[in-house]
Amino acid sequence: MGRIEVKDLHFSYNKGEEILKGINLSFDKESTAIIGQNGAGKTTFVKLLKGLLKPDTGDILILGKNTKETTAAELAKYVGLVFQNPNDQIFKNKVLDEVMFGPLNIGQDHEEAEENSIKALEMVGCKDIYNKNPYDLSLSERKLISIASIIAMKPEIIIFDEPTIAQDYVGREKIKAIIKNLTENGKLVLTIIHDMDFVAESFERVIVFQNGKVLMDGNTKEVYSHADILYSAYLEPPHITQLCNKLGYKDTFLTVEEFIESKQSLRQK
Repeated sequence: MGRIEVKDLHFSYNKGEEILKGINLSFDKESTAIIGQNGAGKTTFVKLLKGLLKPDTGDILILGKNTKETTAAELAKYVGLVFQNPNDQIFKNKVLDEVMFGPLNIGQDHEEAEENSIKALEMVGCKDIYNKNPYDLSLSERKLISIASIIAMKPEIIIFDEPTIAQDYVGREKIKAIIKNLTENGKLVLTIIHDMDFVAESFERVIVFQNGKVLMDGNTKEVYSHADILYSAYLEPPHITQLCNKLGYKDTFLTVEEFIESKQSLRQK
């Protein structure tokens, strides 16, 4: 059994207008990106995983706990959500207090919460700003603080909502490294995202949502190799994948580095 099991999930906000229509998915270790156009059901799906919404029919099991029988507050120990906009998440006047809020709220004592918060800030590269006001920092730094505040809670599952929004190259690279670190340390990392290049660089599995259903589900290279299906869902493969397709390459390349390595390997032969 995976860490998350979704069984015949149906959900609607208004009677007769289903948003999610019979979703069956299992998540365990692979870092996973959920992609799809606006209105495909991605955000609703994440709210259901967090217990903020309850299924109309079907079940969601988080580490064996049915979300129908568990509160969102209880699930916060196991599932952390990093908001798209850090300004929607941050409200304390000191960085360390901000990061400690979540751990304290789920029952960690002060000493444990402080220790976990300092480790989380070090992990995201913010070890020298404990006493600063978050709103004196850049948007990119506030994003890192919001990530640290979730990591400090030590959930098994961490969900990123559009992690690259408003991030420059340096910020994207830092978040990419954090996702890699979390995955290597056994966390299940999920994201809902529109940035196809970042998905190709950072995630092992891709699930495509369309009109409340799963259109595709597979490893990242496999999903991005089906450009025709992606286009039917109003999505595009990563830029390097599109370029290589136009140049006539039959292989699917996810990153520039991967393409260069392939060419160098052929030359050595």
